[in-house]
Amino acid sequence: MKSLNPDSIAPPFARYSHGIEVPPGWRMVRTSGQLGLDRDGSVPEDCKAQAAICFANITAILAEAGMGPGDVCHVGAYVTDRAHMPGYMAARDAFLAENAVLPSSTLVIVSGFTRPEFVVEVEVWAAAP
Repeated sequence: MKSLNPDSIAPPFARYSHGIEVPPGWRMVRTSGQLGLDRDGSVPEDCKAQAAICFANITAILAEAGMGPGDVCHVGAYVTDRAHMPGYMAARDAFLAENAVLPSSTLVIVSGFTRPEFVVEVEVWAAAP
């Protein structure tokens, strides 16, 4: 994959790329949005802990396709308040810590999810040969 960050526009605000070029013929995986719901049904109150569960779930889904965090080409995330952004971004940066090419990214503030205790939802696109 190739990161696309033209010098003619402002640089990204955080650890992401403005665009990603996926080579022809690569396999694509798209996950559903993952919530901070642990396997035992518990939901932590903290956004960072919820986001860590989201990324752990995503890691497991990608593994089913023989992929991992290094294959992620786009991250889409939704939080219920600006106050949750630092916790989400810390979990996202930990998930992407080993990535040679940073994915593109979208972060949106939403009014809520299916249950009020959820404060973050994350989905990804991944690509691999």
